[in-house]
Amino acid sequence: MRILLAIALMLTVASCATPPSQTRNACAIFEQRDGLFNNWRRAAEKTSREYGIPVPILMATIYTESSFRHDARPPRGKLLGFIPWKRASTAYGYSQALDGTWGSYQRQTGRYGARRTNFADAIQFIGWYHQQSHIKNNIDYNDPYNLYLAYHSGQIGYARGAYRNRPEALQGAKRFTEITYTYARQLQNCPN
Repeated sequence: MRILLAIALMLTVASCATPPSQTRNACAIFEQRDGLFNNWRRAAEKTSREYGIPVPILMATIYTESSFRHDARPPRGKLLGFIPWKRASTAYGYSQALDGTWGSYQRQTGRYGARRTNFADAIQFIGWYHQQSHIKNNIDYNDPYNLYLAYHSGQIGYARGAYRNRPEALQGAKRFTEITYTYARQLQNCPN
């Protein structure tokens, strides 16, 4: 019995390490990650209830930031063109949360054991962060375009309009909005 439990646990952990195969299909993502130890749909719905952020926006954030890779990081720069060097930022995990922002989240929520590589923890962070965008910048919970800009630029950067001269931020917000609406349409027809 212990061997079977150990094998089941190892398979569950291994399945969490690889991204879902159909990241542009919210129903398929939830279907692939609906297990005994790991239920992404339940984690997303719980976060949505707690923070008021719609599930499609939560999922679109992870899609946009990490493509559902638990250990995503920015690429390393190159010293002299070929020596691996520092990363552009401390962004890490599903949410691509920076070290300092993740620390603020842990302190403010009391979730000190939360990990950026854990889907449920990362989606909770995203819900919290988008709620902060609503509180600090008066962005509506159903406004994916501006929620993304605040996520990308930071709360202070958004308030200053730092994104206005950054074409990559504006294009990212457009793509983010499109995937949010795609997920919303799909989730209306998902089997429960």
